Amino acid sequence: MMGATLIIACGALAREIDALKRANGWDRLQVQCLDASLHNRPKAIPARVDALLEKHFHQYERVFVAYADCGTGGALDKVLARWGVSRLPGAHCYEVFATSPVFHALAEAEPGTFYLTDFLARHFDRLVIEDLKLDTHPVLQDMLFGHYQRIVYLAQTDDPTLLAKAQEAADRLGLAFEVIETGLTALQAALAPQVLHFDHDREAHHATH
Repeated sequence: MMGATLIIACGALAREIDALKRANGWDRLQVQCLDASLHNRPKAIPARVDALLEKHFHQYERVFVAYADCGTGGALDKVLARWGVSRLPGAHCYEVFATSPVFHALAEAEPGTFYLTDFLARHFDRLVIEDLKLDTHPVLQDMLFGHYQRIVYLAQTDDPTLLAKAQEAADRLGLAFEVIETGLTALQAALAPQVLHFDHDREAHHATH
């Protein structure tokens, strides 16, 4: 698609990317999302991204991958290097939303921190309790979360319902609870250059002719 950008994204970012697309009028932005449950199976992410690149890469002027490393241990970067495609900065979406300085300060202050985003707060029961089988095997909770001390909810929106769900998640795991309102500023800053790249190219072209 001439002048269009494709973003291959984690499904956990679908709502946020759509909100930015509508708010900014990014009409030439197309989004292909992978299942957010890959959060729990990160080794599968590189191959799934590679398959979408194989299918769509030559259909767009520009392709960007809205994943951070996300637990792939550098394997995703090896895939992207073959295609010459960039991704979101950092190790995971928590770092993207919070920004690297804030995230690293949080991690240094308390290494035993479990992070929630709006998406994870909304789907906590399915992605954490059910997928990790904490509902059917309660003994796993201490094994998986015994070293955690707190939950930090990185809130993209001011939503009382999600705030309550995040608090319930902390209570369910018996952890202290904190909230940081990140909004979508950092995510927008990472995506905007990908979307606006061709607008800038056209402006430069017209200015020289």
